[in-house]
Amino acid sequence: MDYHAKTIILHTDSAVPDPAAIAQAAQVIRNGGLVAFPTETVYGLGADALNAAALDRIYAAKRRPASDPLIAHIAQAEQLAQLAAEVPYAAQRLAAAFWPGPLTLVLKRAPHVPANIATGMDTIAVRMPIHPVARALIEAAGTPIAAPSANTFTRPSATTAAHVLEDLYGRVDVIIDGGPAPLGVESTVIDLTGVHPVVLRPGGLVMEDLLRVLPDITAQQRFLAEGEATSSPGQLTKHYSPRARLMLYDGDADAVRAAISDTAQRYLANGRRVGVLAVEEDAQHYTRLGARIIALGARGDSPAIARVLFGAMRALDAQGVDIILAPLLGGDGLGEAIRDRLLRAAEGRVYTLGKHDA
Repeated sequence: MDYHAKTIILHTDSAVPDPAAIAQAAQVIRNGGLVAFPTETVYGLGADALNAAALDRIYAAKRRPASDPLIAHIAQAEQLAQLAAEVPYAAQRLAAAFWPGPLTLVLKRAPHVPANIATGMDTIAVRMPIHPVARALIEAAGTPIAAPSANTFTRPSATTAAHVLEDLYGRVDVIIDGGPAPLGVESTVIDLTGVHPVVLRPGGLVMEDLLRVLPDITAQQRFLAEGEATSSPGQLTKHYSPRARLMLYDGDADAVRAAISDTAQRYLANGRRVGVLAVEEDAQHYTRLGARIIALGARGDSPAIARVLFGAMRALDAQGVDIILAPLLGGDGLGEAIRDRLLRAAEGRVYTLGKHDA
């Protein structure tokens, strides 16, 4: 099964959405079509969250397995009652503190909501974006909009309209170009269906802020095989992956630089094309290798790195590299989301180095 469409592109200012463009896209949503649009995290591939056939079109367009659920986007807190069978007190507290924003809540699904939004499970993932274009589209459509990232399944998420075109041209009816997504990584997902709240996916809302509202919240990192049903997207071992093989190095900074340089030289000597993702402070160490180098941002500047990470993977793919070498970045705050995306992009493969390894 696939979904084919004559893709049109609508341009709008991200802060003041063009009413005509929004109205045109909203009509496509109401008609059961697909609209890619910017959010504060990444671009989403949207369809009417209450239309089972439209949801099937999302899976078909993305070539996404039915075991990977979708996130429903709302514009008003009152819409949560449309989608969830119950809204526990913890959900109310989190929504009051962080909505609109990059937070997704997993709740029990209302019976009338199509089961294919949640892989047949009795849950539903919901968030309220803060991006003006996303909010305007949901309001104009008059329905919650289900929207996973607007990319082909397992590819790096789309953070610009150009990324959406690269993956989904001819498989989405409308692309709203509202400029780059400000955050660059997806929302934080919290499961509220159990006894205690659990972070299933780190994202744009950091753990330190969540703990101030829910002190008993914990994190649970899962690496699932394709086909395993789950209540949240972003749980698969292979996700956000470039076409080139991504090799990650973790450990002492000097050892990581030496290992990346040595590995790059070996592959280049064998005629392979090599890309390197580096923090700005390390980029100069690789300039004489003959590899393609992209500096992600200053070490420790997680917001800057998050904004460009997916785009950098796509840029190296566009240059035709066979191998991408990178440090396993991380740290507190947004660094948790960066580390998660890198691990899944590399299918969990990490070379752990000691102080003197090379």
